[in-house]
Amino acid sequence: MASQPETDRPLASALIVDDHPLFCDALSMTLKSVAGIAEIESADRLETAIRRVDLSPAPDVILLDLNLPDVNGIDGLIRLRQAAAGVPVVVVSSLADDRVIGACLAAGAAGFVPKHSRREVFRAAFEALRAGRRFLPEGYEPPPEGKAQGTARGTAREEAIGRLALLTRQQARILQLICEGLLNKQIAYELSIAETTVKAHVTAIMRKLGVQSRTQAVLIARETNFASLMPEGG
Repeated sequence: MASQPETDRPLASALIVDDHPLFCDALSMTLKSVAGIAEIESADRLETAIRRVDLSPAPDVILLDLNLPDVNGIDGLIRLRQAAAGVPVVVVSSLADDRVIGACLAAGAAGFVPKHSRREVFRAAFEALRAGRRFLPEGYEPPPEGKAQGTARGTAREEAIGRLALLTRQQARILQLICEGLLNKQIAYELSIAETTVKAHVTAIMRKLGVQSRTQAVLIARETNFASLMPEGG
């Protein structure tokens, strides 16, 4: 477990972001019994979760499943962290490959818990969070220094995560809609903003991502999708 500054973080409320009701119920009971969290809410989509964290008070901690109906990769974690500034986000996912875990950590996750972990693992995770430490699952092996970034794919992924983290919430949402194939006029309608505003955001997005076209911006976003994170042939 990598250390962070020591704190005594209060964790009395949580937001579970997962589209499987039965798992939400099970995780809710686990959090109440092993972490003493009394107030627990749930959201089945990323956009629902983002709207919730805009309300006051914000939850003390967020538990995020990466695979949601409206997101398919690490970009969801990036967008949620932007919306919930200062709130730790713990990824709870069945995709426990070291590449996925490493990408989540690079995107700022406060921890990673494999989805079907025992209660003791969740207890340890919340003990770490309360102490201000990042929680890593047993068996996770970060790539040797310099090796993870030594491959072309690894380098592209790290750069993509870093660049996407520079986007504002609105820019990240617009990029998602671009990835879905929407034109500026359609994005303006979807977000209830002027088309000229969309164009300005698109220009800013391309500048921050260091690209010259929408197609290149989409390619960078895809570097954080699950397909790019999984092993070759896996």
